[in-house]
Amino acid sequence: MDPLRIDIVSDVVCPWCYIGKRRLEAALASPEAAGLPPVQITWHPFQLNPELPAEGIARKAYLEEKFGGPERAAAIYERVRAAGRTAGLELNIDGITRQPNTRLAHALIDFAQRSGADATDMKERLLRAYFIENRFVGDAEVLAAIAAEAGLDAAAARAHLNDPEALAAIDQADQEARQMGVSGVPFFIFNRKLAVSGAQEPATLIGAMRQAVEQA
Repeated sequence: MDPLRIDIVSDVVCPWCYIGKRRLEAALASPEAAGLPPVQITWHPFQLNPELPAEGIARKAYLEEKFGGPERAAAIYERVRAAGRTAGLELNIDGITRQPNTRLAHALIDFAQRSGADATDMKERLLRAYFIENRFVGDAEVLAAIAAEAGLDAAAARAHLNDPEALAAIDQADQEARQMGVSGVPFFIFNRKLAVSGAQEPATLIGAMRQAVEQA
């Protein structure tokens, strides 16, 4: 049986991407997933804030610009935290002090995929680093440390993060996603046939996967 290909377009600073990842995991672990072929997951970059400088900006300034101030941001993020709890996540959003540019973080996921490592584990580590541990995932040294924690060669990871061709590939993939019509993430594509946008509930994801397999 051919594997079920799942392409996921997402960012590492998107809380709904973390929630969507958990909901996909719940879907795949559910009894309703019985009979589905093994899955093959590939991660694709999407930068929510590509205009941010490489060194990032203060989180307070980011919230002011994006939401108009901390009060509105607090109301929005309370809903996000509540959704996170339903997926088993305790998101420490208030602990974030600096908003990163995520280009290098995407390059680290790309490094894991190219190395034959578990890129889904790397994605998880980056999401946890940002949303729970509040590490600055826009810094190459922080990312090299995360690579080492995942059992990868930190020096090789650092070299990849400094490779202009690798970074250009991230930019190109981001643009290709936008040209394909992706304007929000997470964005799931099943068997290159059926797309689902947003952090949908497990039942919705199971239905989409079954439909994609039937159309294969």
